[in-house]
Amino acid sequence: MASEQLSGRPTALITGASGGIGEALAYRFAKNGYDLILVARSADKLASVAKAADMFEVTSTVIDLDLQAQGAGAALEAAVADRGRMVDVLINNAGFGSTGGVVEGDLDETLGMIDLNCRVLTELSWRFGRGMKARAGEGRGPTGILNVASTAAFQPGPYMAVYYASKAYVLSLSEAMNQEFKGSGAHVTALCPGPVKTGFQTRADFDASMGIANLPMQTAAQVAKTGYDAFVAGKAVVIPGLMNAVMARSTAFAPRGVLLSMVEALQKKKQRH
Repeated sequence: MASEQLSGRPTALITGASGGIGEALAYRFAKNGYDLILVARSADKLASVAKAADMFEVTSTVIDLDLQAQGAGAALEAAVADRGRMVDVLINNAGFGSTGGVVEGDLDETLGMIDLNCRVLTELSWRFGRGMKARAGEGRGPTGILNVASTAAFQPGPYMAVYYASKAYVLSLSEAMNQEFKGSGAHVTALCPGPVKTGFQTRADFDASMGIANLPMQTAAQVAKTGYDAFVAGKAVVIPGLMNAVMARSTAFAPRGVLLSMVEALQKKKQRH
């Protein structure tokens, strides 16, 4: 792994960097000259990502941390400061979903989803966003926050209701923060991918009988490229894939009852007899 000595290059901190979209974003930012701070629970997986990023001749710092643990946000901020690092780009990618009805699901898992998808993202945006806003324009490249939301943010989602609601929160927060950052030199981008080939489906307990499990999926690398390009361009919201964008934006015009029935058909597992 590359040394942690300061390089003068901009630095991107990525949560949930041990796989999927987070890992792909790490490689995309490294390819474009960003040093990395990689955060997730698995030290071994993070070390593998850091080693792979060495090909781009950047510095990688690994911080294995459970972001849902009490005091984790403050611990991460302190760990970054202790290493003499400054965060130019915060990528809030950590999050998860689960399938099933709200009242049938496990309460601890449901509250944990809200905690990671919403509270942790908000806390890290507060902890690192203040410094970004103050330092923006110092010539270290585009500065700000890239929040990984979802096309789920654009409508309610029966049988993944809490996940959809949490991503609506991420989209709303991102757009509002981007407006608040205007004129500072920093900005906030919401990346809203549709279905992606990652471990998300396993964690969410997708079933082959679900309509959503059979939709075309982009790769994490495709999503990461779109997200990086949009962030560098200063876009507030980006939806990777033309069909995903059309479908997400069209929800504003669909009758609410019809929309809910359509999403339910995609999310609900078929009963086996």
